[in-house]
Amino acid sequence: MKLTRVFAFMAMAGLATSAFATNGYFSHGYGMKSKGMAGASTASTDDAFGGANNPATMAFAGNRMELGLDVFSPIRTASSTNAIGGFGPVEVESDSNYFFIPEFAYNRMINNDLALGLTVYGNGGMNTNYAPFFQGANLCGIPGGTSTNLHCGDGRLGVDLMQLIVAPTAAYKIAPNHSIGISPLLGYQMFEAEGLQLFQGLSTDPKNVTNNGSDGAFGFGVRVGYYGQLTPTVSVGAAYASKMNFSEFDDYAGLFAEGGDFDIPENWNLGVSWQATPQLRVAADYQRINFSDVNAVGNPVFANLPNGMGADNGPGFGWDDVDVWKLGIEYKHSNQWTMRAGYSYADNPISGGGFPPAADFGEVTLNMLAPAVIKHHMTLGFTYTLGSGNEVTMAYMHAFENDVSGPSFFDPTATDTIKMHQNSLGIQYAWKM
Repeated sequence: MKLTRVFAFMAMAGLATSAFATNGYFSHGYGMKSKGMAGASTASTDDAFGGANNPATMAFAGNRMELGLDVFSPIRTASSTNAIGGFGPVEVESDSNYFFIPEFAYNRMINNDLALGLTVYGNGGMNTNYAPFFQGANLCGIPGGTSTNLHCGDGRLGVDLMQLIVAPTAAYKIAPNHSIGISPLLGYQMFEAEGLQLFQGLSTDPKNVTNNGSDGAFGFGVRVGYYGQLTPTVSVGAAYASKMNFSEFDDYAGLFAEGGDFDIPENWNLGVSWQATPQLRVAADYQRINFSDVNAVGNPVFANLPNGMGADNGPGFGWDDVDVWKLGIEYKHSNQWTMRAGYSYADNPISGGGFPPAADFGEVTLNMLAPAVIKHHMTLGFTYTLGSGNEVTMAYMHAFENDVSGPSFFDPTATDTIKMHQNSLGIQYAWKM
């Protein structure tokens, strides 16, 4: 009954707030211990978040339940050297800068070799909310318009994407020091866009481009993993997640390619953990995210524009595939205190874009809606173990500011710029059972 109530809380909380991310629309880590080590967790067995990281690790995680909350603050800015109507330099900062992201994990050892668990986590990262830069009229001729935003539309400009993923997990020891695991991925996502009236004229379905409220979609996929303790001090892990296929956002069938289809891309990760001394552990991960496999995200903007927005091969956001490198250090100061730090580097999926007829022309302008330009993360964290054996874990992340500039979609002689930096602070309580 307690587990059911926790899960119900997670489902409601996960859909009531925008879940943000820092590597495209993936988080830099899942679980506070992972987040304290910049996400280096593929070969770690100290929590129950294997459904989000590596399912095979759950066979060595023991009996535990974890509930956490992250306070996330992304600061996003969009600007143009010559905005619509010849207004010269204009810069607008996105509102809504604080978000609460819950997370939950549970693991139970059925016997010495078999573990069953559940991980619930969020993705997102495509959330912006820009005020108009001009009030009184729409300078682009939108009928009835009373303001102008940076995309030449009326009213506020922005999107909001929320993704909740439930990952039941089974892990099995195929040998005393080796395990495999599997997590079916069950997802629900919500999306909303506003202020994109100008793009209705470029769409195959003009009525389903903007200002249609929130729309939902269900999806599914699978994550599989391997974990092995090669020596008493060295462990390795690998995990692969298929593309999560979602039903279409019907209310935004004229915005996203393939009639509103918006999926979570295929991704995989490799990791190693080295217990250098009884107190010091070093972990490193490599992650690959194939955004180009999702047409709504990976299709080029300008090259696919003649097909029409919403078409099967319509324009996307022009995101490239991403490589992420993560390094984490964990130091056990005492039986009560364990300290963590980490650094990660990710490719920027958004290019500056060239001039027409370059395929990537206009990418910076469109990605004002989703300025996923973060490259560098630094993290700190700790765990305090109570006398009962239960744990309190905290993690802090700072994503350093990065910006990308390119010729404006509306005026190639102008330069548009997007930039972002982030902070997050999270706390988690773990029950050992």
